[in-house]
Amino acid sequence: MEIKKVVVIGSGTMGSGIAAHLCNANIPVTLLDLETEISEKARERIHKSKPPLLIDRSKINNINVGNINDNFDVVKKADWIVEAVVERIDIKHNIYEKIFRERKPGAIVSSNTSSIPIKVLSQNLSKEEKKDFCITHFFNPVRYMGLLEIVKNENNDLEKINYLKKFCEKEMGKGAIICNDTPGFLGNRVGVYAMQVAMTEAFKMKLSIEEADAVFGRPMGIPKTGVFGLYDLIGIDLMADVLKSFIKELPKNDPFQVVAKEIPLITKLINEGYTGRKGKGGFYRMNKQGNQKILEAINLESGEYFTTNKIDLAIETVNLNMLIDRKDKYGEYAWSVISKIIKYASSLVPGITDKFNDIDEAMRLGFNWAMGPFEMLKAIGVKNFFNRINTFENNIFLENLSKTKDENFYGERQKYTDIETLGKIKPKAIKVDKNKSADIYRFKDFNIVEFTTKACALNYDSMDALKNATDKPLIIINESMQFSAGVNLTYTMNFADKGDFKSIEKFIKYFQETCKHLKYSDHPVISSPSGLVLGGGEEVAIQSNFVVSHTNIVMGLVETGVGLVPAGGGCKEVLWRWSQTSEAKKDPDYAPLQVFNIIGYAKTATSTVEAVPLKFLRPEDKKVMNRNSLFEVSKKLIEENKDFVPPKECRFNLSGKPLKEKMIKVLEKLYNEKVILEHGMKVGKELANVLSGGDTTLDKTLSEDDLYKLELDSFMRLIETKETQERIKHTLKTGKPLIN
Repeated sequence: MEIKKVVVIGSGTMGSGIAAHLCNANIPVTLLDLETEISEKARERIHKSKPPLLIDRSKINNINVGNINDNFDVVKKADWIVEAVVERIDIKHNIYEKIFRERKPGAIVSSNTSSIPIKVLSQNLSKEEKKDFCITHFFNPVRYMGLLEIVKNENNDLEKINYLKKFCEKEMGKGAIICNDTPGFLGNRVGVYAMQVAMTEAFKMKLSIEEADAVFGRPMGIPKTGVFGLYDLIGIDLMADVLKSFIKELPKNDPFQVVAKEIPLITKLINEGYTGRKGKGGFYRMNKQGNQKILEAINLESGEYFTTNKIDLAIETVNLNMLIDRKDKYGEYAWSVISKIIKYASSLVPGITDKFNDIDEAMRLGFNWAMGPFEMLKAIGVKNFFNRINTFENNIFLENLSKTKDENFYGERQKYTDIETLGKIKPKAIKVDKNKSADIYRFKDFNIVEFTTKACALNYDSMDALKNATDKPLIIINESMQFSAGVNLTYTMNFADKGDFKSIEKFIKYFQETCKHLKYSDHPVISSPSGLVLGGGEEVAIQSNFVVSHTNIVMGLVETGVGLVPAGGGCKEVLWRWSQTSEAKKDPDYAPLQVFNIIGYAKTATSTVEAVPLKFLRPEDKKVMNRNSLFEVSKKLIEENKDFVPPKECRFNLSGKPLKEKMIKVLEKLYNEKVILEHGMKVGKELANVLSGGDTTLDKTLSEDDLYKLELDSFMRLIETKETQERIKHTLKTGKPLIN
C-alpha cells in the first residue's frame, strides 16, 4: 500500500497540528469537523500560529476543509484516516462506524488518543477491521515534538503497522516508536511518573520548588523548567485529569498509584484559579512590585508566595554521579528520584516494549531529556546502582541485570529506527578527543565535532575542536536541542567587567580565523544544524562548505539585539550571497541595503523555507524532515564530494561613504519614529560602516580579510560601550532584549 491522501477528523489542537504537519510533508490532507466553519477557523489558526505550525505558510490552502456530514465521502479516497475528536468513547465509536462503512478496503484508521486503550476503542469493530486500526499518538506541538507512539495489539496487521511507522518516519520526520496497548502507552507512562516522583519527593524532603527544579533540571539532563515549572506549563488542572486517568486504568499495585495521590496544595491551587501559566499563575507566578515584575514561587508548606531564589548547584554539564554523590539534601533528592525512575521504567519491560532503549528514545523525543532511564543507569554504573538500591522485587529486567552486573548491557542506541543516526555512530568512533566545550569523534574517513556547552555556546575550546578536526572531512552536528545559540556572552562579559578588551579582541580574531579555516579547508566541512542556529552558530554554518539542515530551525544573525554586529564573518558572508543576485549586478547598493535591513532588524527564519530568501541557506543546501537523518545525509555528501576543491575567496566592491549615508537616513527615520533609541542609532551606524565597506570607493576591491577587519573594529567599539554591556547583561538575565 501507499499513503497518498489523508483525512483528519477533528480540528482541535491535535487534529489541526496533525493536518498542518501532513501539509509540511506535502501529503494531500482534508480536515473535517462538525461544521465547515469550525474547520475553516482551525485552518486560520494554523496560518497565524506562533510558533508556526507550517514550515511554509504559503501552503495553507493545501489543507482542504469540510464537515463530517456533507464532505465525508473524502474518506472513500483516503489511504489513512486519523481520528482526533474529543476523548469521549461514545463519540469515537460513532465516528468509527461511519469511517469503516465508507473507507476503501485496506485503508489505515488510527486514533490520536493519549490514554484510551485500543481494546476499548475497537470493541465494536470486526476482526478484519481491527487489523487496520491502531493508535497514532502524536505529541504536541506536532511539528516540533519528535515522538510518535504507534500503539498496536494482537489484532493488528504487523506489516501495515511497520509500513505506517516507516511512512511517518520518512515523510513526516517522526521518531516513530511501536509499543503495546497499555495505559498511558510509553512516553507519558514514564514521563508523568517521573514528574510525580520528583514532586512527591520534594514535598517529602521539604525542598523548595526552586531547589527541586534546580536538581530535576539541567544537571539531570532534563529541560530547565524542572517539575514544578513543567506542571505550570502543561496546566495544573490538566495534569490532575491525567493522573485521574492513570489511577483509573492502572492496577492497584502499580507504583504509579503511590505517587498519583491527591496533593491538597494542588487541589487548592486549582480551586483558586492558579492553574499554571494559562491561569493566574501556579507554583510560580509573576507579581508586580512597583514598576517591576517579580517572579515568585509558592512555599510548599505554607502555600504563600515569595520572591524566587536562584539555586546554583555548580554543575555545568549533565553529570549524574556528581549529582547523586553530593553529601547534601540535593544529592539525596537526586538519588531518590533517579533510582525510582529507573526502577519504574525497567519494571515496564517487556510489558510495554521488549526493547528497553525504546523507552529512552521516547523520553528524548517526547520530553526532551538528554538521557532516558536506562542511559541514566548506564551513566551511574551497573555495580554502583546495585550497591545503592535496596529492593527491586517483581522487576524481571533488574533481576536479570543484578545477576550479570554487565556494565555493557546497553548495546546500540536508537534501535527503533533503521536510519544511521548520530547516536548510533558515535560509539563506533576510532578515537574520541574531548575538551570542556566539544567532542571530536574520529573515524577512518571523516570526523565529527559535537558542541557540549549550554545551548552549545561557542568559546575557545569550541574553536580549537573545529580547527583540530579538519584533517579529514568534517561534520559539525549535535544531539542536543540546539546547533549553537552563538558565542558565549557570559564568557565575553567576564572580560568586559574587568575592562580586559584585548582578550575579547583576541577571542573574536580567533573565531574569525576558525571560520575562515573551515571555509577554505582542504577537506569539505558540513554543518548539520537543528534547533537554534543564531549569531556565531549561524556564522559557523554559513561558512561551512555544505549545509544539511533540519526543517525545524530558528536561524539568524541576531547580534544587534545585544548591541553588537556579527563579527565572525556573518556580515561578509550574507553580503556576498546577496551580491550574487541579478539585482545586485545592476545596482551596487542593492545587496548591502538588503543585508542592512536583515541584520539590522535581527531577522530570523523559523524554517528552512524562510531561511533561503534571507540567504541564511542556499537553495542547494540539503533540508531534511527527520532530525535523525542529518548525519546520514551529511555522510552521503562526503562520499559525493571526494574530489572537493575549496571555494575561491570572495571580493567586494562597495560604495563607501554615499552608501553609508543612505543607511544613516534609514536610521534617522527609525529614530524620529522612536523605533530605535540613542544606542540603537550607534549600533546601526556601526553595521552601516561594515556593510558600506568603511573608507572605500566602488573602484576599490575589498578582500574577505578587509570585511573581517571592519566587523572586528565595529564589534570592539560597541563592546566597550556601557550601553551594549547593559544590553548583554539584561539579555543574559531575562532572555529578552533591552532597548536603549
